[in-house]
Amino acid sequence: MKIAIIYNRGSDKVINLFGIPNKETIGLKTIRRIADGLKKGGHAVRSFEGGKDLVDHLEEFMPRVLKGERPGMAFNISYGIQGQARYTHVPSILEMVGIPYVGSGPLAHSLALDKVVAKMIFRQHGIPTPDFAVLDAPGFEAPDLKYPLIVKPKNEAVSFGLRIVTSERELREAADFIFQAYYQPVLVEQYIEGREINVGLLGNNPPEVLPPVELVFSASGPAIYTYEDKTRTSGRAIDFRCPAPLDRSLAESAQNLARKVFSALGCQDCARVDMRLDTHGNFHVLELNSLPSLGEHGSYTIAAEHAGLDFPKLVCRLVEVASARYFGTPSPPQISAEKGDLGRQVFSYLVERRDRMEKRLGEWVSVSSRTSDPTGIQEMSKRVMALATELKLQPVSEFTDDRAVWAWQSRSGLGGGTLLVSHLDVPLDEGSSAHSFRRDPEWLYGEGIGVSRAPLVMLEFALRALRSARRLRNIALGVLFYADEGRECRYSRELIKKASTQAKQVLVLRPGTQENHLTVQRRGWRKYRLIIEDNPRRLGKAYKTRGVLQWAYSKLDEMVKLSSKQDRVAVDVSQFRTEAFPQLLPHRVIATLLVSFLDTRSADSVEQNIRGILSTKGYRWNLELVSDRPSMKKRKVNDRLIRSLKEVAEKWEIPFATESSLYPSVAGLVSGPTAVVCGLGPVIRNVDTPQESVQRISLVQRTLLLAQFLAQQLKSTKG
Repeated sequence: MKIAIIYNRGSDKVINLFGIPNKETIGLKTIRRIADGLKKGGHAVRSFEGGKDLVDHLEEFMPRVLKGERPGMAFNISYGIQGQARYTHVPSILEMVGIPYVGSGPLAHSLALDKVVAKMIFRQHGIPTPDFAVLDAPGFEAPDLKYPLIVKPKNEAVSFGLRIVTSERELREAADFIFQAYYQPVLVEQYIEGREINVGLLGNNPPEVLPPVELVFSASGPAIYTYEDKTRTSGRAIDFRCPAPLDRSLAESAQNLARKVFSALGCQDCARVDMRLDTHGNFHVLELNSLPSLGEHGSYTIAAEHAGLDFPKLVCRLVEVASARYFGTPSPPQISAEKGDLGRQVFSYLVERRDRMEKRLGEWVSVSSRTSDPTGIQEMSKRVMALATELKLQPVSEFTDDRAVWAWQSRSGLGGGTLLVSHLDVPLDEGSSAHSFRRDPEWLYGEGIGVSRAPLVMLEFALRALRSARRLRNIALGVLFYADEGRECRYSRELIKKASTQAKQVLVLRPGTQENHLTVQRRGWRKYRLIIEDNPRRLGKAYKTRGVLQWAYSKLDEMVKLSSKQDRVAVDVSQFRTEAFPQLLPHRVIATLLVSFLDTRSADSVEQNIRGILSTKGYRWNLELVSDRPSMKKRKVNDRLIRSLKEVAEKWEIPFATESSLYPSVAGLVSGPTAVVCGLGPVIRNVDTPQESVQRISLVQRTLLLAQFLAQQLKSTKG
């Protein structure tokens, strides 16, 4: 399990320092011991300061999980940075963002930290506690309590400001110090002459009670456990006797009382109850520490060790009891399936390898393969061939040209099965800057990460999951990669068409949209190169006809007006440049026209109209079709494929919706009885830009969707 240790040592992880500062800190040695103990238990551990960046750090370390996936857990040892009820700050944040954690919740911490409220609750539950009074400000009226008295801040821990007073003068001195140093009311409590007993608790419903520990004070100094004692700066030694030398009846009484206190304040997982045993054999509860010290010299760890829990076992046991509270078992259930449950096996394989998927994505991003880079594309093709060999896929020479297209199939062959299509090239200009792999809490960044690399990782791990379950060979499956997306599939289109005719259905792993949509309809796209020429003209000389530039402007304006929402046709100019001889006006205009369409007949009509617009005498022109990417229209044959994908998505609670797109893809090359869906790749933003990024959760969601869909195809074939 991923465990995030959350602590507070500094005060710089805030926007402003404002309010009551925290004076309590935890040692680096203790943090390291906790981390080492958890690692020894097999957990993946990282430590974070509990400040303003905490949520981002946690989301990066253990991102949002899928339904049924084992989540990470926070090991909370944070005392807070500033303000009231500071123990509650980190647990409140964790509850808000949905991260399980070890330890009590905000309410229990708040009640325990407010010593007056805690004592009132003790009284309501019949729990014995010393008589007390609260001093709100200097100039107070002396309380009606007998000396000696204990004086301490109302809302602090670790014995801050703790002092025994024997007179009103000492009381006022101690109270004034607390008012000035801690900015809060003062709790005055009847001092109980006797022995100090600490009782630790571990677990829930009911908690296990650790052996009582007695604190034995030296003859010099007060018989109370001060802050200086806890920080080992008092100059005296405190002896911890475990188990405390109590007869059986008294030991059981202390343990039962500790359980009652734990329950009264609503604590979880762990706590330590401090009490005094008076000379008549009666216990008096002083307070409950909802964040018991895990330092090696603390009474809690001493008691745990006596109970058979060395430090690594103790911290791992704390994770186990928290897991039991959240998940109903001593530890979160292993996501392992019974033999034969292919869906659960696939799920288990993928969610256990989320970190590996992101690492692999970084490896693929590190290989540059822009469309204009044949060396990079060759390197990518070599790596993909090695991957196919590892997956025991068989090359299909019929659909491979080793330049722009590579294809493989499973041992069951492609015929009547599923063809997966993706591309290896990154359609970015040579001049644009390169960007390496990086991630933030929600997004993964890198060159070509969404259009090329994430679909490749998705395909790789979906097939690895099926192979791990020994089912890949039994699925009728083909895999085709092409490397000229940036050249609008000029060289690959015929082989893609040919391969798709062999399949029952084609899944194009183009990226999904930020709304988690799959694409069920795409417009086609025709690109034309238009050249208009006239004889060279001199500036200032009169001519009977307009110059080529003015004429071209007017004709291009007419062409753009051919756009029609009703006919789902759009016409526009994407590039425009002129050529001229020195000191002469332009004699040549070169423009690139784009025509977006859904129906081929509409595109043909637009082209005919464009040629009609250009048919004016006196100018030489040429209209050349540079590329023709067919549309992907809604067809009945696709309905069943979409329903199957939707059923899988609903079963595994993966976001699923469909949409139409204005942009073409190779899905438009699939025709006839073959079903096709596009946009099955992970969710992307800023496509084809240096800021391109993939949503982290969608990488595993879409991989799971693909793998479970393929597994479902195996079942339906058997049926």
